Amino acid sequence: MKARIDSRGRATIPKEIREHLGLKPGNRVKFFIHPDGHVVILPTIPVSALRGMLKTKRRQPVTIEEMNNAIVAGATAGWRRRERR
Repeated sequence: MKARIDSRGRATIPKEIREHLGLKPGNRVKFFIHPDGHVVILPTIPVSALRGMLKTKRRQPVTIEEMNNAIVAGATAGWRRRERR
């Protein structure tokens, strides 16, 4: 497939490529140049599209005291590991 570059440096992405990448008007793309000289074009994914990708269990809110205890426990464990060396 070919595309023409206009006087402002713009090119139209061929329809087949747009369809393959799922591009719609207003979408953004990124260009990457590989060390061997190949150029790759990828659609950028809005953060909102990532919502729900990870399955998590809903847990009860954690108190500040529980957070502080976890921090102290982690710091103490790290200190003990260093002391054993």
